[in-house]
Amino acid sequence: MTDLEQKRITTSPQIHRTASTASVMWSVSACLLPAAIWGIYAFGTSGLAVLLVSIGSAVVFELGINVALKRHTIMDGSAFLTGLLIGFNLPPGIPVYIPVIAALFAIGVVKWTFGGLGANWMNPALSGRVFVFFSWTGHMTSWKTPSMLVDSVSAATPLSTIKSGLFNYSGNAGGPMELLGELGFPHSASDGKITDFLGRIIEPLGGTVHPGYGDYFLGNMSGSVGEVSALLLLLGTVYLFTKKIISWHIPVSYLATFGILVWVFGGLQFNGGFFAGNTVFHLITGGLILGAFYMATDMVTSPLTAKGMLIFGIGAGFFTYLIRFFGSFPEGVSLAIILMNVFVPLINRYTGPKRFGVQTKPSKGSAGEENSS
Repeated sequence: MTDLEQKRITTSPQIHRTASTASVMWSVSACLLPAAIWGIYAFGTSGLAVLLVSIGSAVVFELGINVALKRHTIMDGSAFLTGLLIGFNLPPGIPVYIPVIAALFAIGVVKWTFGGLGANWMNPALSGRVFVFFSWTGHMTSWKTPSMLVDSVSAATPLSTIKSGLFNYSGNAGGPMELLGELGFPHSASDGKITDFLGRIIEPLGGTVHPGYGDYFLGNMSGSVGEVSALLLLLGTVYLFTKKIISWHIPVSYLATFGILVWVFGGLQFNGGFFAGNTVFHLITGGLILGAFYMATDMVTSPLTAKGMLIFGIGAGFFTYLIRFFGSFPEGVSLAIILMNVFVPLINRYTGPKRFGVQTKPSKGSAGEENSS
């Protein structure tokens, strides 16, 4: 067999990178390791079990398909990363068959039905998460109290508490932090120290720091296994940006769009008027940081050009705001990113470079004017 016959010919567009697929996948997985360790620390063996079953199932299904199709992708790290992200997006303590089915749907249906890595049209990990979410909504919205809040009687997340609290609320709390305070949402001992320290700093400027910000930023709250610590997730992005594994376009446009919409309209549900929304609260709670930096930036299911990435991020931020504030569920990151995955071919079509030698077809009017002259 000649060298040319051994080459795999693929359709355009091709992305040229100095880093191999395996190095990218394993690098992203390594950047998620601190958040994974925190999830295990916060939720104990229930968090560890979700991660191990998710990763193990994804790798086993990938290996089985490799054997059946005589492919060799098991070592490129893509299945491991998919399983890790599935585990990050699942609540601790759920039945073990749920991460297994999520991995089966992600690997067997979304990834390999269309030809494997590079051919899938939506994010496999998010698709697996959404599939089991609508199949077992009760389990997917049941939360475990983290170890730092052992005295808490509630295992609800801040976002779910806000969503349920607003149904029967007729007062004027002013914002989500105030409402959580009125509802008696629990905080850890370390949160008190952090908020007291920050309060002394900004008090001369006329500002106040409500209890809870320290917990929400560090990860002392209920939630999915890997999404709770905004601090450790952001820490991992330093390496991703340094090595240019991801670019700023999608995360910044995503967070900025969502943040602006929350700031302008977020206060209305608390009778606070326009430009009164608490952007910081909504940025550090839920799966927004995980989604914006680690899943929306997936190279296969995101646009190719910088302009297209900005459009993708703006759309994801807009849909996240709509679902989180007006939908039935308190979170909207997964659905928002999948919705934008659907639009990626259209975005690439209108933002990609024009093919060499292709000219725009003139309109009938311009053609008539040209002939008459």
